[in-house]
Amino acid sequence: NDKKKFKGDRSPCSPSRVLHLRRIPSDVTEAEVISLGLPFGKVTNLLMLKGKSQAFLEMASEEAAVTMVNYYTPATPHLRSQPVYIQYSNHRELKTDNLPNQARAQAALQAVNTMQSGSLAIAAEGGLLPGQGSVLRIIVENLFYPVTLEVLYQIFSKFGSVLKIITFTKNNQFQALLQYADPVNAYYAKMALDGQSIYTACCTLRIDFSKLTSLKVKYNNDKSRDFTRLDLPSGDGQPPLEPPIAAGFGTQNIIFPSYGGAIGFAPAMGFAQGAGVSVPAVPGALGSLAVTTSSASGQMTIPGVTGVSGNSILLVSNLNPEAITPHGLFILFGVYGDVHRVKIMFKKKENALVQMADATQAQLAISYLNGQRLYGRVLRITLSKYQTVQLPREGQEDQGLTKDYSNSPLHRFKKPGSKNFQNIFPPSATLHLSNIPPSVTVDDLKNLFASTGSSVKAFRFFQKDCKMALIQLGSVEEAVHALIELHNHDLGENHHLRVSFSKSTI
Repeated sequence: NDKKKFKGDRSPCSPSRVLHLRRIPSDVTEAEVISLGLPFGKVTNLLMLKGKSQAFLEMASEEAAVTMVNYYTPATPHLRSQPVYIQYSNHRELKTDNLPNQARAQAALQAVNTMQSGSLAIAAEGGLLPGQGSVLRIIVENLFYPVTLEVLYQIFSKFGSVLKIITFTKNNQFQALLQYADPVNAYYAKMALDGQSIYTACCTLRIDFSKLTSLKVKYNNDKSRDFTRLDLPSGDGQPPLEPPIAAGFGTQNIIFPSYGGAIGFAPAMGFAQGAGVSVPAVPGALGSLAVTTSSASGQMTIPGVTGVSGNSILLVSNLNPEAITPHGLFILFGVYGDVHRVKIMFKKKENALVQMADATQAQLAISYLNGQRLYGRVLRITLSKYQTVQLPREGQEDQGLTKDYSNSPLHRFKKPGSKNFQNIFPPSATLHLSNIPPSVTVDDLKNLFASTGSSVKAFRFFQKDCKMALIQLGSVEEAVHALIELHNHDLGENHHLRVSFSKSTI
């Protein structure tokens, strides 16, 4: 009844990046409320009205807010096992500077936003404690169906970049160690997934922090994987994992909610009633054990698990047609793998296909670039249903929208064992510059970056090696634009500038 009543008195608000949350439990923390918004983009402000069991959440963009409302409308989110109702607010932004009791909300936001900048200063209540690193230990209880490394990757990469996974059986239990790029990602994944079931009423996740600070992976196969080192051998004489094989599922698809990111989905119901994980007809098992709701309710099939084997073609949507070029996509996606072909759709220029060298590089690009802002739009990246990117036929009108880069000299990962494999980082406001000739000064480089519209916040040359430098720009989006524009820029004396994202800050 509450839900009916709520729907009835809902004023039809137009979309706003500020969302109004009702019925929040009185003991909920700021971090838990923020976590509802996290999978959809950056949360920029929060106002808690605990006396009224309400909260306001401000997202960085209206698109993020719309995606969030569309997602949670069929699948009501739960906080502390209570349903929470979300609608657009009449406010266009939240002004909370001079309100009392805002310190905790701001501390919680600060904590979450350090996730973007990779620092660990979590000040909020329930924040990171010493010993909570970026490696999680996962035990899968009640293992009724096989859980593969791919399935774990798909579930956990919703919370950030998964770098490495090792699976093993110990004390007759299937276990895994999983390393994130950042401890904050590990913290949110643990908060959201501990106690959840992958399939209805079985394969329950028990998650805690591992004492290990980093994982060492020797082989890339179906038991262990290092997503930053595509050059590792498969070991054990096993064939390398192309295409990914999910044991026992043949080519069945596993359906996850399109964002597995919210906390408090009803325990042991997979991911809440409206967004269950359904495994169609597992061979030799109980036939279908789907949560019985239509798979149209905010779910999306992730083909990378078991569907399209080893697909390396990405569908990139929500591009800015005024600004994007095949070369721009080639340079940006080339940070995460070797791009062979790019095709911007002739009739719908917001969409493009990007063909990577292999499926692992395609997954890597999705995990780092999906949700990233580019030329004012939030990128959406999924695996494409196509197996190849066709080049235009002779005389076919194409306006230069399809390009073949398979023989480009700019591939970063051509050489097996190249150092570049170990220096893959998420987009960040700080860029690593290398191959700088001796005659080029600090001011030359600052002016070069300023000429692309970037605001330069800080700059320093490496002490030991003046061929390299770090430059910090005004935002991650500025850095993405600058990387596209200036990677391989000719600095004279036969030196072309190399630009990468850095994990350091200045």
